[in-house]
Amino acid sequence: MFAGEQAELGKPSDTMSSSATTAKRTSTVPPASAGPKPPVSFSSSVTIAELAVLTGTYPVAIGSETVIHPRARLESLGGSITIGRRCIIHERTKIGYMGTEGKVVLDEDDRAVVLGDYVTVEVGAVVEASGTIIGEGTVVGVGSRVGRGAVIGKYCTIAPQSEVPAGVTIPDHTVVYGENKQRTDRRGVAASMMKAQAQQITNLRTKIPSNPAKFQ
Repeated sequence: MFAGEQAELGKPSDTMSSSATTAKRTSTVPPASAGPKPPVSFSSSVTIAELAVLTGTYPVAIGSETVIHPRARLESLGGSITIGRRCIIHERTKIGYMGTEGKVVLDEDDRAVVLGDYVTVEVGAVVEASGTIIGEGTVVGVGSRVGRGAVIGKYCTIAPQSEVPAGVTIPDHTVVYGENKQRTDRRGVAASMMKAQAQQITNLRTKIPSNPAKFQ
């Protein structure tokens, strides 16, 4: 997606403490393979493949024109999941993953994961539960992992096979590569990226059969 990421070794940015560290409590639930059916709130323009998996007990809300691919997995066992408008969630992703312990720390709003508008989570990426926030226009690359409670700013890029550690805060317009190496993205292409995202969604909506009624 971004040429030369591995060659450009910028100095890691200082991590900032999360402003979202409000009152917290612990929720413990057993891991589930199939799991219960969560309460959902879908925009009428959502595209969600029949082979997507939604499981959990907390609400799952998905905004307008968002596309959920087959075999994407949304797990709300550890808190609510909110996905903004015009997001793309690719195959074999895990949103709200709790790991093998089945234990997360909830914020005061019981949020597992919040994705802003125009977020893309690419194939095989994992976004862990526990008040994890991903800002508008951010791309979570193929096979990457966002640790529980991380707060990622707007228009960031998490390069393929990279890792954002649990609990860190990533500033807006940051590229993360490798094991939380960071540099500032100075290209100023947010507007063009959003336009390209909208075009891609228009194309995907013609190719992915949608069956939101299955999950309601």
